[in-house]
Amino acid sequence: MSPPFYFVLALAAVLATSTHGAVLDIDGDTMFRDSYYVLPVIRGQGGGLSLRGRGGIPCPLDIVQESSEVDQGIPVKFSNWKIKVAFVPESRNLNIETVVRATICIQSTYWQVGEFDEERKKYFVMAGPQDSGKSFFQIQKSGDDAYKFVFCPPALETGCPRCRNVGIFEDEIGIRRLALTSEPFLVVFKKANVTEISSKTM
Repeated sequence: MSPPFYFVLALAAVLATSTHGAVLDIDGDTMFRDSYYVLPVIRGQGGGLSLRGRGGIPCPLDIVQESSEVDQGIPVKFSNWKIKVAFVPESRNLNIETVVRATICIQSTYWQVGEFDEERKKYFVMAGPQDSGKSFFQIQKSGDDAYKFVFCPPALETGCPRCRNVGIFEDEIGIRRLALTSEPFLVVFKKANVTEISSKTM
């Protein structure tokens, strides 16, 4: 084989390695540090993600799914993965932040797992500050066309952490809230335009 042919093979291998494990959006494009809507993979099962209080109390804010499939919700951004790649990686701990200019609760909007809700017997995903033990999630592939979020708490002295799926819990008034569940919420990602992110407040 000629040297140019070897060069092409080597270049192809490098490109394949560099994109291996990257999360892709609905257009098949590699995701970076842009803003993206999180949408259900199956149409007719609600819309995108937003913020809302719980139990009639406006604050703090939970991460919830909009009831209408035409409502894309509020975009999110991904950050703080440890491996040195520019793209959003699969199956790596990272932070997720809801992209909103301000909230009525005057709080950070990074995702984190809240305290156990005794009334509803669930751990809900809520908005708050970055926390090393509560605000790292992973995006994992689920089938050919979908992804899921999982929460892997820090490993205890006894060994490896037990990862939990992030799914949907419909509360007593019909609000669909993100919570740690056995059944995952299967999603896709749609890149948001800069003009769509704008100055929305909650």
